[in-house]
Amino acid sequence: MNPARARLFACSLLMVTLAGCRSHDFPQYPANYREYAYVTNGGSGTVTVLDVVNVRLDRELLIGQNPVAVAASPTRNEVYVVNSGATGGQGSISVINAENNSVVATIPLHRQPVAIDLDPDGKLAYVANSGSNSVSVVDLKSRHEVAQIGAGEEPVALELSPDGKTLAVANRKGNSLSLIDPGTLQVRSVFAGCPGAADIAILPDSSKAFVACSAGHQVMAVALARESQPASSQAGISAATQTRAGVPGDAQRAPTSSQGRGADQLEAMMDVGRGPVQLALKPDGGEVFVVNSISNSISEVITGTNDVQGAYMMGDNPVSGLVSNDNSLLYIGNLRTQTVIVYSINDGRRVGWVHVGDGPSAMAFSAEGNLLFVVDARSGDVAVVRTASPSQFAFTLLPAGRNPNAIVDKAFKLQ
Repeated sequence: MNPARARLFACSLLMVTLAGCRSHDFPQYPANYREYAYVTNGGSGTVTVLDVVNVRLDRELLIGQNPVAVAASPTRNEVYVVNSGATGGQGSISVINAENNSVVATIPLHRQPVAIDLDPDGKLAYVANSGSNSVSVVDLKSRHEVAQIGAGEEPVALELSPDGKTLAVANRKGNSLSLIDPGTLQVRSVFAGCPGAADIAILPDSSKAFVACSAGHQVMAVALARESQPASSQAGISAATQTRAGVPGDAQRAPTSSQGRGADQLEAMMDVGRGPVQLALKPDGGEVFVVNSISNSISEVITGTNDVQGAYMMGDNPVSGLVSNDNSLLYIGNLRTQTVIVYSINDGRRVGWVHVGDGPSAMAFSAEGNLLFVVDARSGDVAVVRTASPSQFAFTLLPAGRNPNAIVDKAFKLQ
């Protein structure tokens, strides 16, 4: 262990010891309350399960090859892990029963699935298959795929709007955004001109989508049609046709409209820093923060007007951002460092930093928001940060597998 890591573990151990006398700093849970954080380990083919209530390792589950994404059901005590599989090979979803933390099902997918989102009812999962240029629609109760929708070339991110009427897909090699109508399972619009489309943020009122163009220095803003649009002969593609052919990523398809209803419209291409790879949206939707990996900065975008307020320097190679539930703080993970920067949104400045493991790359809050979990890709661990009174060191470090890359928190009560 190098000296820096040794000092960090020593400080973490001291803090854990001291914290044992301050149980009042943590929420008091009923006896039937359970909460776990699930960390996907791409290099181990495993998921690390962390006991959030007791802040300790629970277990490590063997799942599929190269897990890269994870989502928790909003209605069932289940967690869904996307396994990308071998290069060029087929992937799958591993279903975890959160009540006993066991793998209860495996759902086959297509080539190299990399991202997942769920509908508000937890009935359907949408999965981006980057190697198949498609999106799988999966019935989570019956455990099988019910449709495959063509997307652009190499879809790498997707998000369902809060009203459930738009599925936005970022196509990295297609340099485009595909907008899909979940009701008809048809592509409604395609907007080209976003080099290396990498991440998506949709406003809470479902009025607008933002897309990070990671191969350039811009963010695309698209106003979303507020009602589900019937597909026209120009824009509609049957689900069967989409499954066979896909949708050309470099083609600009005109947005559809019907009977006076609005259509999807490109609003702006906003200049930000170089290499925008991730979008951190405030819970209130008022601002979105763009994480610029090459410029080592963040850009602040006012979502209502598409105005870029400016750039603020962060650490070396920032790759992830997360806004606190009260809209006050932004946490930034810097991949080529061992730090998370704390940025005050109201003050517009950095107010602190936390020493974590090596290569912080993904983050999640606990359900109460009192803990921040930071996935450290290089050192293979998870740093636990107390948000109420963050210090310059993480509260503790918990072990993970090799190359951890994503995390989700799941809280529930046993019936």
